[in-house]
Amino acid sequence: MDERAAVDLNLANWDERAVAHAAPGTGYVLEDYVTDPSKVSDVVRFDQPRLGDLAGVRGVHLQCHLGTDTLSLARLGARMTGVDFSPSALHHASALAARTGTEIDYHRADVSDGAAVLAAVGEGRYDLVYTGIGALCWLPRIADWARLVADLLAPGGRLFVRDGHPALLALDQDRTDGDLVLAFPYFERGEPTVFDEPGTYVQTDHVFTHTRSAEWNHGLGELVTAVLDAGLRLTGLAEHRSIPWKAMDHMIEVPPAGGADGADGADGAGEWALPGDAADRVPLSFTLQAVKPA
Repeated sequence: MDERAAVDLNLANWDERAVAHAAPGTGYVLEDYVTDPSKVSDVVRFDQPRLGDLAGVRGVHLQCHLGTDTLSLARLGARMTGVDFSPSALHHASALAARTGTEIDYHRADVSDGAAVLAAVGEGRYDLVYTGIGALCWLPRIADWARLVADLLAPGGRLFVRDGHPALLALDQDRTDGDLVLAFPYFERGEPTVFDEPGTYVQTDHVFTHTRSAEWNHGLGELVTAVLDAGLRLTGLAEHRSIPWKAMDHMIEVPPAGGADGADGADGAGEWALPGDAADRVPLSFTLQAVKPA
């Protein structure tokens, strides 16, 4: 499958899922953000100790989907811009910002033209580039993404990424016997891995017509190298024993622990972990931070 066909496949997939994810009663529960002005997403709550004080920070959230994390960062004091390639997702993200009275600029762009799109509308450069859970696997080349990040950052600005660990993404997540078995590429390849999934990661009665998606894994070393090659300086890298979705059947929900210690098995809110000794066998997510030299 060529890259253009893969991107088109993913766009159809995400446009449809945005509608299902925004519906009342799904895992995103957008109404809670409207009724509770203090609510922040579980993902951003996990990130908050590492993010630090965001008051007055000018930030851009890449691959923002419905904008719940974007809104959460704004509620922590940042002046946020959101970017996604899905018009459907951006429609719901913009509506959520309007309903909560939050000023967030949203723009449609992908990795190939993100910096140009934002420059064309006068957005300039940012103090923070934020990329959240479930984003990097949709990128054909991690080096292109790293160069985009470098273009978007102002001197002294920083990159903050938390995502699923590439070791987890290489595992067969459909197994029900508890075994951890490598089934998919760990390293980036030119050809994507194509999945056909009838559902999505939130509870929904929606019957999907676009069930296929194309994904690329990127090894942790490839990610770090891409960030360094783009001229950024690495300031932090932590691997975690938990992740915000139930990736495997035998995972257990772990309680919020707070703090910024990446070593705890229960180091997040709304997190899932492998049970018992299996928690020490494979990292499930990671946080990477870097800065653009002044």
